[in-house]
Amino acid sequence: MSTRAYETQKKPSTKKRMILMIIGVLVLIAIIALIKVLMVRQMMAAFSKPQPPAVVSTAIAGYQPWQPALSAVGTLRAVRGADLALDVSGLVTAVNLKSGDDVKQGQVLLQLRDSEDVAQLHQLQAAAALAKVTFERASQQLAVQAISKAGYDDAAADYKAKQAAVAQQEVNVDKKQLRAPFSGRAGIVTLNPGAFLNSGTTIVTLQQVDSLYVDFYVPQRELARVHAGQKVVLKLDAFGKREFDGQINAINPKVDNDTRNVLVEATVPNQDGTLTPGMFANVSVDVGGQARYLTLPQTAIVYNPYGETVYVAMSEREFEKAQSEEAAKNGDSTDAGASGNDGKKQDKANAPAPDALVVRQTFVTTGATRGDQVAVLTGIREGAQVVTSGQLKLKNGAPIKVDNQFRPSDNPNPNPQED
Repeated sequence: MSTRAYETQKKPSTKKRMILMIIGVLVLIAIIALIKVLMVRQMMAAFSKPQPPAVVSTAIAGYQPWQPALSAVGTLRAVRGADLALDVSGLVTAVNLKSGDDVKQGQVLLQLRDSEDVAQLHQLQAAAALAKVTFERASQQLAVQAISKAGYDDAAADYKAKQAAVAQQEVNVDKKQLRAPFSGRAGIVTLNPGAFLNSGTTIVTLQQVDSLYVDFYVPQRELARVHAGQKVVLKLDAFGKREFDGQINAINPKVDNDTRNVLVEATVPNQDGTLTPGMFANVSVDVGGQARYLTLPQTAIVYNPYGETVYVAMSEREFEKAQSEEAAKNGDSTDAGASGNDGKKQDKANAPAPDALVVRQTFVTTGATRGDQVAVLTGIREGAQVVTSGQLKLKNGAPIKVDNQFRPSDNPNPNPQED
């Protein structure tokens, strides 16, 4: 047999090669599938491991007394206040006050040079005195028919004209003096004798500070609960926790067209001069009688598009009981039991210990707020343990671990703190 015939006989046929190739591909697919199955099993085993409980802080829901109040930001304003100026120009000859002085009504605060005006006043007064003597002589002569009635009228008119000229000049002299229009406290004085003062230039501000007004706005929907005579309480950042009492004395009869708010004016005593016009104040007005509300920290409320919820901490048994009651209330007891059994079989590895805490998400209805607190109207009962921080890690039925070493603030009257 030749060599070529022998090689042809030894070489595999095309059919055999195709079979071997198919077998190789199938083996490779089987290996890849086995690897994938093993990976899926590992992932399922990882998911089946019990997750560690989420660490949260909690608070106990309890009833607290609430005084309904309206809060607003107001501005203090002097009962009397003015920026004083003169309507004439001149050279300053005397400044009779210092910055911050308490002045009396009518007190001369500043003097301009008035020597020319005073000299002219004296001249007019002398002319008026002479006109008076002439008028009195004319009166005596008219009585004995020694002068005509026309001569008497001329003397009387001249006397009145001279008196008017004196009065006018006295006004001109008074214009050279700045007098306090009311009693109060002067502001900063920067003028000195020798300075030239233009008319209309503000010389000093004068404020009556023994009593102040506070102006603030309330929404029109609250107008029925606000009336003259109500007590107001002011707090200012400059004085910490100190409170200042006042009383509403006027309510604007017109509602602002742009904001739909109403301007309210209250009077605040300030005998010690602590408060200063222009300061901002947090104003609180007590409205209505005292009430009791179930209260929680505001951080306990989870706000969602579909409603407000809280997470209530409870034991596993309580959770299952609450779930069953809710299912029975909704008429789904059969389906809920079946699905619950399936869930127990699937999540048996994840089930917490019987005495461990889990959370149940509950819808609530909230009411008024004050400081860090919020009133809860419906959804939970007094004594419920509610999660106040760590809600982002939770879902219905999730196990938790309570750590209240650091808890959110629960102060009805918090004060800002500066570092």
